[in-house]
Amino acid sequence: MIRVTEAEAEQSIQQKSLSVTEDMYYDMISAFIKSMRGSDSSAALYWAERLIEAGCDPLLIGRRIMIHACEDVGMADPNAIVVAQSCVAAFERIGLPEGRIPLAEGIIYVSEAPKSNKVVEALYAAEDAVKKIKHESVPLYLRDPNYKPDDEVVRGYKYPHDYGGWVKQQYLPDELKDAKFYVPTENGFEKEIKARQEKRK
Repeated sequence: MIRVTEAEAEQSIQQKSLSVTEDMYYDMISAFIKSMRGSDSSAALYWAERLIEAGCDPLLIGRRIMIHACEDVGMADPNAIVVAQSCVAAFERIGLPEGRIPLAEGIIYVSEAPKSNKVVEALYAAEDAVKKIKHESVPLYLRDPNYKPDDEVVRGYKYPHDYGGWVKQQYLPDELKDAKFYVPTENGFEKEIKARQEKRK
């Protein structure tokens, strides 16, 4: 009978076994997530390091950084996902222990960035509308004219570039023509997006 010690198992997979209880593990992940969302980079760094020290796969930390860049920062700083992806990619190429440095940079960037969850709200609103409507009609002028029979002419589409980049036009189906899924905040870059939307009204 072959016996494998915990130390040997850790060495073979190049990863520590968890040194905390399952409850504590999930509580620390929750604390890490909520610290990033709450813009406390010091707390987020602490819980990330605590998790890694306890044997957590650092890529779990990396995945959470990328998720939060979209879920909690979103369009308030669209560069957050670029930074997050770059930091996680750097970790994957470098490995431990130095790979913790780009992870820390990603944590700090996402934590300190302006926050908005409007991307998530817009996604869920669009998803809900899709489930409710089901039998919408694509406006005639938005249809693809290339495979239509000769007696069905697609006309009326306004090419935005012919109007300076934007022209008033209905893009949603009639059943949802007045729906608005994405409503920006005043935070970060979303303030500029909101101003553009107001200008287009």
